[in-house]
Amino acid sequence: MSPLFSSDAELDPYAPRHGSATYRVSRYELELDYRVAANRLAGKARLVAVATERLERLEIDLGAALSVSKVLVSGRRPAKYAHRTGRLVVTLAAPVPVGEALDIQVHYSGNPRPMRSTWGNVGWEELANGALVASQPTGAPSWFPCNDHPGAKASYRIQITTDSPYAVLAPGELVSRTRRSSMTTWVFEQAEPMATYLATVHVGQYDTVELPHKRVAQRVLVPAPLRQSALHDLARQDAMMRLFERTFGPYPFGDYSVVVTEDDLEIPLEAQGMSTFGRNQLTGRRAEERLVAHELAHQWFGNSLTVERWQHIWLNEGFACYAEWLWAEEAGEQTADELAGHHWRRLSALPQDVVLADPGPKDMFDDRVYKRGALTLHAIRLTLGDERFFEMLRSWVDGHRHGHVSTELFVDHVRRYSESSLRALLDSWLWQKKLPALPRLGTTPR
Repeated sequence: MSPLFSSDAELDPYAPRHGSATYRVSRYELELDYRVAANRLAGKARLVAVATERLERLEIDLGAALSVSKVLVSGRRPAKYAHRTGRLVVTLAAPVPVGEALDIQVHYSGNPRPMRSTWGNVGWEELANGALVASQPTGAPSWFPCNDHPGAKASYRIQITTDSPYAVLAPGELVSRTRRSSMTTWVFEQAEPMATYLATVHVGQYDTVELPHKRVAQRVLVPAPLRQSALHDLARQDAMMRLFERTFGPYPFGDYSVVVTEDDLEIPLEAQGMSTFGRNQLTGRRAEERLVAHELAHQWFGNSLTVERWQHIWLNEGFACYAEWLWAEEAGEQTADELAGHHWRRLSALPQDVVLADPGPKDMFDDRVYKRGALTLHAIRLTLGDERFFEMLRSWVDGHRHGHVSTELFVDHVRRYSESSLRALLDSWLWQKKLPALPRLGTTPR
C-alpha cells in the first residue's frame, strides 16, 4: 500500500486549495440536523487526526455557504479561526509537534449548496423533494469540514436528524433509527476507510426494496411511482455482482444500495457502498444497463482502490468502463473484443490530444479517458492472454484493498505478469497522445 500524505507532499495540482499535507484525519464523526423545506443544515463535526509536521495552525476545507460558530481543539477553550474562500484556518493555542493527536470539533450551519469547480457545480444538491450529495471530485466541503483529497481516507460516523416523512441513506451500516415527534435520527457507521468525495447523504421520500441476492445484500431506495421501471432495469444487477466477484475478487463492503431520484441527473453518481441514478437513467427499458454495471464496478475501482491523486482517474473510470464490456460479454450481447474495436475506431476519429495517465483537470472526466482506459486494459489482456490478465486483475484488487493506487503502481504490477517487457506497450497507451494500435499482430482492429 502506498503512503498517504507526508510532510513533503504537494497539494494535488488538479484540485488546488483542497486538502492539507500537514495532518491526517483517521475518523470523522458528523452530527447533522437537516430541515428539508428550508434546506437548512446545522452540524457538529469531530475530526480525529494526527499532525504530520509541526503545526501552528490547521487548514480545513469548508464551503463558504456554511458559517462556523465555534471551533474546539483537543477539548480546550474555543480556538481562534478565520473562514473565507472555502478554507477554515484554525490558529492553535500552542505549536503541535509531529505525531501528536488532534481532536477537532467544528460547529457550523447554513443553507448548503453546490460548490463551483472546474467540472461544474459539485457537492450538496437540493432536489425537488429532498437532497443528495454528489461530491466527486471536490464537493465534500459543501456539507462538512474535512481534509478534502482522495489520498486521505478515514472511518465515519454520520448522524442525520430530519423530518420523519423522509428516508435517509449514508455510507455504512445503519446502526440506529430513532423517531421523536416529527423528527427522526438516523445513524450510520462506515468502518472501512473512505475518501471524502465518496461520503454522501440522501434525503427523500423513498420506498426501500430489498433485492433478491445470493451473498451481498442489495437494496433500492426509489420513489413509489418509479419502482416498477427501476426494478426492471436493475433485475440483472445480482448477476453483475457475481461476475465481478469472480473477476475482481470479493465485494469490498458490507452491502450495496442504489438510490433512484425523482429528478433527472446528467450522469449516475458513485459513493461508498452505493450508487445514485436519476429517473431518466432507469426508465424500464434497460437502455442504460451498462451504467448499472459501471457504477457497481466503482465499488472495487475507485471506492476500495482509490487514486492517490486525481491525475490517475483512469484507474477508476477506465476499469469501470471495461467492467461494462465484461458484463456485455457475460450477458451474450457483444464481446469485449468487439466493443474494443468499435471504441478504437471511434477514438481514432477524435482529437488525440489527451495523455491518459495525466489528462489534466479540464479533461479528467472526458469520455476519451474512460474509453482509452478500457482500451488500455484490453490491450494488456490481448498481450497477456486471459488467464494471466484476470489473475493480474484479481491480485491488483486484493493487494490494494481499501488502499491507494497510482499509474506507476499499476505499471509495476502488470510487468510482473509478463515474461517479456511491456514497457513500450504501456508507455504508448498511458503516456503518448497518439492512439496506439491494439496488439493484434501490429495492426489496428478491423
